[in-house]
Amino acid sequence: MVTNNTNKTKLFYPELSYTLVGICFFVHNELGRFARERQYGDSIEKKLKESKILYKRECAIGDSNNVADFIIEDKIAIELKAKRILIKEDYIQIQRYLQESKLRLGLLINFRDKYIKPTRIVRIDSKNKNNY
Repeated sequence: MVTNNTNKTKLFYPELSYTLVGICFFVHNELGRFARERQYGDSIEKKLKESKILYKRECAIGDSNNVADFIIEDKIAIELKAKRILIKEDYIQIQRYLQESKLRLGLLINFRDKYIKPTRIVRIDSKNKNNY
């Protein structure tokens, strides 16, 4: 079977997002799956400080009163959840944060899962469908 991979995808901030996902896995292993969202945030904040990664916590976005859990190096928005199941509104929420902040990448992480599966959310740009 021959595959022709002419569509090259661009991965935004691969090293930084890899580091952030590693921090999230560490926190999940440390606290387990039944902690509160605030506890996960506190532990992530501690690891960000140790890693000397610039961040803003519970950062207001624009004039809409939306608050992102973390904005990392003015590049990546992180939204933490500690709930049984993610729903469509959770994905819409982080997309709204990306639209308002003009950030390209968001990470949506649900810590209640037995094994976390961080989801990369890329800002939808209505003018340029390729998002590059």
